[in-house]
Amino acid sequence: MKRLLALTAMALAAAAPATAQAQAWPCPTIKYIVNFAAAGTTDLLGRMLQPELQKALGVNIVIENHPGAGGNVGAAILAKARPDGCTIGGGTVSSHAINVSLYGAKMPYDPLKDFAHVALIATLPNVLVVNPAVPANNVKELIAHLKANPAKLSFASAGNGTSQHMSGELFKSMTGTEIQHIPYKGSAPGIGAVLSGEVQMMWDNALIAVPHVKAGKLRALGITADKPSAALPGIPTIADAGGLPGYSITSWQGVFAPAGTPPELVRRLNTEINRILQTAEMREKLVNLGADAGSMSPEQYTAFIKAEITKFAEVVKKSGAKID
Repeated sequence: MKRLLALTAMALAAAAPATAQAQAWPCPTIKYIVNFAAAGTTDLLGRMLQPELQKALGVNIVIENHPGAGGNVGAAILAKARPDGCTIGGGTVSSHAINVSLYGAKMPYDPLKDFAHVALIATLPNVLVVNPAVPANNVKELIAHLKANPAKLSFASAGNGTSQHMSGELFKSMTGTEIQHIPYKGSAPGIGAVLSGEVQMMWDNALIAVPHVKAGKLRALGITADKPSAALPGIPTIADAGGLPGYSITSWQGVFAPAGTPPELVRRLNTEINRILQTAEMREKLVNLGADAGSMSPEQYTAFIKAEITKFAEVVKKSGAKID
Protein backbone atom coordinates (compact mmCIF):
# COMPACT_ATOMS: atom_id res chain seq x y z
CA MET A 1 0.00 0.00 0.00
CA LYS A 2 2.85 2.35 0.93
CA ARG A 3 4.55 1.53 -2.38
CA LEU A 4 1.32 2.34 -4.27
CA LEU A 5 0.94 5.65 -2.46
CA ALA A 6 4.55 6.53 -3.16
CA LEU A 7 4.20 5.75 -6.86
CA THR A 8 1.01 7.82 -7.03
CA ALA A 9 2.72 10.76 -5.35
CA MET A 10 5.64 10.51 -7.76
CA ALA A 11 3.27 10.45 -10.75
CA LEU A 12 1.43 13.51 -9.48
CA ALA A 13 4.67 15.33 -8.85
CA ALA A 14 5.89 14.55 -12.36
CA ALA A 15 2.62 15.68 -13.90
CA ALA A 16 2.40 18.95 -11.96
CA PRO A 17 5.23 20.81 -13.73
CA ALA A 18 3.93 19.70 -17.13
CA THR A 19 0.43 20.93 -16.28
CA ALA A 20 1.73 24.24 -14.97
CA GLN A 21 3.89 24.62 -18.05
CA ALA A 22 0.92 23.93 -20.34
CA GLN A 23 -1.21 26.50 -18.54
CA ALA A 24 1.39 29.25 -18.19
CA TRP A 25 1.59 31.89 -20.92
CA PRO A 26 4.98 33.41 -21.80
CA CYS A 27 3.90 36.93 -20.78
CA PRO A 28 1.36 38.47 -18.38
CA THR A 29 -0.14 40.75 -21.04
CA ILE A 30 -1.07 40.07 -24.67
CA LYS A 31 -1.34 42.95 -27.11
CA TYR A 32 -4.27 42.40 -29.50
CA ILE A 33 -3.87 44.48 -32.67
CA VAL A 34 -7.12 45.54 -34.36
CA ASN A 35 -6.47 46.71 -37.91
CA PHE A 36 -9.65 48.78 -38.17
CA ALA A 37 -11.21 51.63 -36.21
CA ALA A 38 -12.88 51.23 -32.82
CA ALA A 39 -16.54 50.09 -32.85
CA GLY A 40 -16.11 48.31 -36.18
CA THR A 41 -16.62 44.58 -36.72
CA THR A 42 -12.99 43.55 -36.11
CA ASP A 43 -12.88 45.64 -32.94
CA LEU A 44 -16.22 44.38 -31.60
CA LEU A 45 -15.36 40.72 -32.20
CA GLY A 46 -12.00 41.17 -30.50
CA ARG A 47 -13.71 42.69 -27.48
CA MET A 48 -16.29 39.88 -27.44
CA LEU A 49 -13.46 37.32 -27.20
CA GLN A 50 -11.35 39.37 -24.78
CA PRO A 51 -12.86 38.51 -21.35
CA GLU A 52 -13.13 34.75 -21.87
CA LEU A 53 -9.72 34.47 -23.56
CA GLN A 54 -8.14 36.39 -20.69
CA LYS A 55 -9.57 33.89 -18.21
CA ALA A 56 -8.58 30.89 -20.30
CA LEU A 57 -4.95 31.98 -20.70
CA GLY A 58 -4.54 33.70 -17.32
CA VAL A 59 -3.36 36.97 -18.91
CA ASN A 60 -4.48 40.51 -19.53
CA ILE A 61 -5.38 41.37 -23.13
CA VAL A 62 -4.92 44.96 -24.26
CA ILE A 63 -6.59 45.96 -27.53
CA GLU A 64 -4.86 48.50 -29.78
CA ASN A 65 -6.52 49.97 -32.88
CA HIS A 66 -4.33 50.69 -35.91
CA PRO A 67 -6.71 51.44 -38.81
CA GLY A 68 -5.84 52.34 -42.39
CA ALA A 69 -5.39 51.02 -45.93
CA GLY A 70 -8.12 48.39 -45.71
CA GLY A 71 -6.50 46.76 -42.68
CA ASN A 72 -2.96 46.81 -44.07
CA VAL A 73 -1.57 49.25 -41.49
CA GLY A 74 -2.47 47.16 -38.45
CA ALA A 75 -1.70 43.87 -40.15
CA ALA A 76 1.79 45.11 -41.06
CA ILE A 77 2.41 46.04 -37.42
CA LEU A 78 1.33 42.56 -36.36
CA ALA A 79 3.49 40.87 -38.99
CA LYS A 80 6.60 42.66 -37.68
CA ALA A 81 5.91 41.95 -34.00
CA ARG A 82 8.09 39.55 -32.01
CA PRO A 83 6.72 35.99 -32.49
CA ASP A 84 6.59 35.13 -28.81
CA GLY A 85 2.85 34.82 -28.23
CA CYS A 86 2.67 38.26 -26.65
CA THR A 87 1.20 39.97 -29.73
CA ILE A 88 -1.76 38.65 -31.71
CA GLY A 89 -4.48 40.41 -33.65
CA GLY A 90 -7.60 40.42 -35.72
CA GLY A 91 -7.55 40.09 -39.48
CA THR A 92 -10.18 40.04 -42.17
CA VAL A 93 -11.07 38.95 -45.67
CA SER A 94 -9.68 42.30 -46.83
CA SER A 95 -6.33 42.32 -45.03
CA HIS A 96 -5.62 38.64 -45.66
CA ALA A 97 -7.36 37.77 -48.94
CA ILE A 98 -8.49 40.76 -51.03
CA ASN A 99 -5.69 43.30 -50.60
CA VAL A 100 -2.95 41.10 -52.01
CA SER A 101 -4.64 41.39 -55.43
CA LEU A 102 -5.83 44.99 -55.08
CA TYR A 103 -2.62 46.54 -53.74
CA GLY A 104 -0.16 44.30 -55.61
CA ALA A 105 3.45 45.42 -55.14
CA LYS A 106 2.34 47.99 -52.54
CA MET A 107 1.40 45.26 -50.04
CA PRO A 108 3.58 45.63 -46.92
CA TYR A 109 3.36 41.93 -46.02
CA ASP A 110 2.52 38.47 -47.37
CA PRO A 111 -0.78 37.22 -45.87
CA LEU A 112 0.40 33.60 -46.05
CA LYS A 113 4.13 33.74 -45.22
CA ASP A 114 4.18 36.50 -42.61
CA PHE A 115 1.52 35.15 -40.23
CA ALA A 116 0.55 32.17 -38.15
CA HIS A 117 -3.12 31.56 -38.95
CA VAL A 118 -4.65 31.06 -35.52
CA ALA A 119 -8.44 30.77 -35.81
CA LEU A 120 -11.46 31.79 -37.86
CA ILE A 121 -13.83 33.78 -35.63
CA ALA A 122 -16.86 34.18 -37.87
CA THR A 123 -18.24 34.47 -41.37
CA LEU A 124 -20.96 37.00 -42.13
CA PRO A 125 -22.66 38.59 -45.10
CA ASN A 126 -22.65 42.28 -45.87
CA VAL A 127 -25.98 44.08 -45.90
CA LEU A 128 -26.82 46.71 -48.51
CA VAL A 129 -28.25 49.60 -46.53
CA VAL A 130 -29.40 53.00 -47.73
CA ASN A 131 -30.20 56.25 -46.02
CA PRO A 132 -34.01 56.61 -45.72
CA ALA A 133 -33.81 59.63 -48.03
CA VAL A 134 -32.88 57.38 -50.96
CA PRO A 135 -36.08 56.73 -52.98
CA ALA A 136 -35.64 52.96 -53.25
CA ASN A 137 -37.39 50.22 -51.28
CA ASN A 138 -35.72 47.28 -53.02
CA VAL A 139 -32.65 46.45 -55.09
CA LYS A 140 -34.34 46.86 -58.47
CA GLU A 141 -35.63 50.30 -57.52
CA LEU A 142 -32.13 51.26 -56.38
CA ILE A 143 -30.62 50.11 -59.69
CA ALA A 144 -33.20 52.17 -61.59
CA HIS A 145 -32.47 55.22 -59.41
CA LEU A 146 -28.72 54.84 -59.93
CA LYS A 147 -29.10 54.56 -63.70
CA ALA A 148 -31.27 57.67 -63.74
CA ASN A 149 -28.65 59.55 -61.68
CA PRO A 150 -25.24 58.33 -62.89
CA ALA A 151 -22.30 59.23 -60.62
CA LYS A 152 -24.54 61.34 -58.36
CA LEU A 153 -24.67 58.88 -55.46
CA SER A 154 -21.85 57.51 -53.34
CA PHE A 155 -21.23 54.49 -51.14
CA ALA A 156 -19.09 54.19 -48.03
CA SER A 157 -16.72 51.38 -47.16
CA ALA A 158 -14.44 50.47 -44.27
CA GLY A 159 -11.48 51.17 -46.58
CA ASN A 160 -9.94 50.19 -49.87
CA GLY A 161 -9.92 46.43 -50.39
CA THR A 162 -12.48 45.65 -47.71
CA SER A 163 -15.38 43.31 -48.38
CA GLN A 164 -17.61 46.39 -48.26
CA HIS A 165 -15.57 47.95 -51.07
CA MET A 166 -15.63 44.74 -53.14
CA SER A 167 -19.37 44.33 -52.59
CA GLY A 168 -19.98 47.78 -54.04
CA GLU A 169 -17.56 47.37 -56.95
CA LEU A 170 -19.00 44.01 -57.94
CA PHE A 171 -22.50 45.50 -57.78
CA LYS A 172 -21.42 48.39 -60.04
CA SER A 173 -19.84 46.08 -62.61
CA MET A 174 -22.81 43.70 -62.72
CA THR A 175 -25.45 46.45 -62.93
CA GLY A 176 -23.61 48.91 -65.16
CA THR A 177 -24.14 51.72 -62.67
CA GLU A 178 -21.84 54.55 -61.57
CA ILE A 179 -21.47 55.08 -57.83
CA GLN A 180 -18.63 56.98 -56.20
CA HIS A 181 -16.65 54.99 -53.64
CA ILE A 182 -15.76 56.84 -50.41
CA PRO A 183 -13.34 54.81 -48.24
CA TYR A 184 -13.29 55.37 -44.48
CA LYS A 185 -10.99 53.97 -41.80
CA GLY A 186 -13.46 51.36 -40.59
CA SER A 187 -17.11 50.39 -40.51
CA ALA A 188 -18.06 52.76 -37.69
CA PRO A 189 -17.14 56.01 -39.50
CA GLY A 190 -18.49 54.59 -42.77
CA ILE A 191 -21.90 53.70 -41.38
CA GLY A 192 -21.93 57.01 -39.54
CA ALA A 193 -21.60 58.77 -42.89
CA VAL A 194 -24.62 56.88 -44.23
CA LEU A 195 -26.65 57.70 -41.12
CA SER A 196 -25.87 61.40 -41.50
CA GLY A 197 -26.58 61.42 -45.23
CA GLU A 198 -22.98 62.31 -46.12
CA VAL A 199 -23.11 59.27 -48.42
CA GLN A 200 -26.22 57.45 -49.55
CA MET A 201 -25.45 53.77 -49.05
CA MET A 202 -23.09 51.09 -47.82
CA TRP A 203 -22.56 47.36 -48.04
CA ASP A 204 -21.62 46.82 -44.41
CA ASN A 205 -21.03 43.79 -42.20
CA ALA A 206 -24.27 42.52 -40.75
CA LEU A 207 -22.87 42.92 -37.24
CA ILE A 208 -22.65 46.70 -37.70
CA ALA A 209 -25.59 47.33 -40.05
CA VAL A 210 -28.34 45.24 -38.45
CA PRO A 211 -28.77 47.28 -35.23
CA HIS A 212 -29.34 50.44 -37.31
CA VAL A 213 -31.83 48.62 -39.53
CA LYS A 214 -33.73 47.32 -36.50
CA ALA A 215 -33.77 50.85 -35.08
CA GLY A 216 -35.35 52.14 -38.29
CA LYS A 217 -32.42 54.46 -39.04
CA LEU A 218 -31.38 52.67 -42.23
CA ARG A 219 -33.24 50.67 -44.86
CA ALA A 220 -31.88 47.20 -45.71
CA LEU A 221 -32.35 46.14 -49.33
CA GLY A 222 -30.43 42.88 -49.54
CA ILE A 223 -27.55 40.73 -48.30
CA THR A 224 -24.43 39.75 -50.22
CA ALA A 225 -24.60 36.04 -49.31
CA ASP A 226 -25.81 33.51 -51.87
CA LYS A 227 -28.69 32.40 -49.65
CA PRO A 228 -31.01 34.14 -47.14
CA SER A 229 -29.89 34.35 -43.51
CA ALA A 230 -32.07 33.06 -40.67
CA ALA A 231 -30.64 35.86 -38.54
CA LEU A 232 -31.85 38.46 -41.05
CA PRO A 233 -35.46 37.48 -41.75
CA GLY A 234 -37.17 39.34 -44.55
CA ILE A 235 -33.94 40.57 -46.16
CA PRO A 236 -33.46 38.89 -49.56
CA THR A 237 -30.20 38.16 -51.28
CA ILE A 238 -29.03 40.87 -53.67
CA ALA A 239 -28.69 38.19 -56.34
CA ASP A 240 -32.39 37.33 -56.12
CA ALA A 241 -33.76 40.79 -55.38
CA GLY A 242 -31.76 42.49 -58.09
CA GLY A 243 -31.88 39.79 -60.74
CA LEU A 244 -28.10 39.40 -60.44
CA PRO A 245 -27.28 35.67 -60.51
CA GLY A 246 -23.75 34.98 -59.30
CA TYR A 247 -23.54 38.05 -57.09
CA SER A 248 -22.09 36.74 -53.82
CA ILE A 249 -19.53 37.98 -51.30
CA THR A 250 -19.06 36.68 -47.77
CA SER A 251 -16.97 38.55 -45.24
CA TRP A 252 -14.95 36.84 -42.52
CA GLN A 253 -12.94 37.68 -39.44
CA GLY A 254 -10.12 35.79 -37.76
CA VAL A 255 -7.17 35.84 -35.38
CA PHE A 256 -3.53 35.92 -36.46
CA ALA A 257 -0.08 35.95 -34.90
CA PRO A 258 3.34 36.80 -36.37
CA ALA A 259 4.98 34.02 -38.39
CA GLY A 260 7.33 32.01 -36.20
CA THR A 261 5.07 32.06 -33.15
CA PRO A 262 5.65 28.68 -31.40
CA PRO A 263 3.19 26.07 -32.73
CA GLU A 264 2.16 25.04 -29.22
CA LEU A 265 1.03 28.61 -28.51
CA VAL A 266 -0.86 28.83 -31.80
CA ARG A 267 -2.55 25.52 -31.01
CA ARG A 268 -3.48 26.65 -27.51
CA LEU A 269 -4.97 29.90 -28.84
CA ASN A 270 -6.90 27.96 -31.48
CA THR A 271 -8.29 25.52 -28.92
CA GLU A 272 -9.39 28.23 -26.49
CA ILE A 273 -10.89 30.51 -29.17
CA ASN A 274 -12.83 27.65 -30.76
CA ARG A 275 -14.12 26.62 -27.33
CA ILE A 276 -15.30 30.16 -26.60
CA LEU A 277 -16.98 30.44 -30.02
CA GLN A 278 -18.97 27.26 -29.40
CA THR A 279 -20.41 28.36 -26.07
CA ALA A 280 -24.16 28.97 -26.15
CA GLU A 281 -23.73 32.61 -25.12
CA MET A 282 -21.25 33.45 -27.88
CA ARG A 283 -23.15 31.54 -30.56
CA GLU A 284 -26.34 33.41 -29.64
CA LYS A 285 -24.55 36.77 -29.82
CA LEU A 286 -23.14 35.97 -33.25
CA VAL A 287 -26.40 34.61 -34.67
CA ASN A 288 -28.28 37.70 -33.46
CA LEU A 289 -25.77 39.79 -35.39
CA GLY A 290 -26.10 37.74 -38.56
CA ALA A 291 -22.78 35.90 -38.17
CA ASP A 292 -21.83 32.22 -38.05
CA ALA A 293 -19.16 31.10 -35.58
CA GLY A 294 -15.98 29.66 -37.05
CA SER A 295 -14.49 26.32 -36.08
CA MET A 296 -11.25 25.49 -37.89
CA SER A 297 -7.84 24.13 -36.97
CA PRO A 298 -4.85 26.33 -37.87
CA GLU A 299 -4.17 24.08 -40.87
CA GLN A 300 -7.76 24.32 -42.10
CA TYR A 301 -7.66 28.07 -41.64
CA THR A 302 -4.52 28.35 -43.77
CA ALA A 303 -6.14 26.30 -46.54
CA PHE A 304 -9.25 28.47 -46.30
CA ILE A 305 -7.22 31.68 -46.69
CA LYS A 306 -5.36 30.30 -49.72
CA ALA A 307 -8.70 29.55 -51.39
CA GLU A 308 -10.04 33.01 -50.50
CA ILE A 309 -7.00 34.73 -52.04
CA THR A 310 -7.63 32.86 -55.30
CA LYS A 311 -11.35 33.60 -55.24
CA PHE A 312 -10.98 37.32 -54.61
CA ALA A 313 -8.29 37.70 -57.24
CA GLU A 314 -11.09 36.88 -59.70
CA VAL A 315 -13.51 39.28 -57.97
CA VAL A 316 -10.98 42.13 -58.17
CA LYS A 317 -10.36 41.38 -61.84
CA LYS A 318 -14.07 41.04 -62.68
CA SER A 319 -15.10 44.21 -60.83
CA GLY A 320 -12.24 46.35 -62.07
CA ALA A 321 -11.80 47.65 -58.53
CA LYS A 322 -9.12 50.27 -57.95
CA ILE A 323 -7.61 51.91 -54.86
CA ASP A 324 -9.43 55.21 -54.30
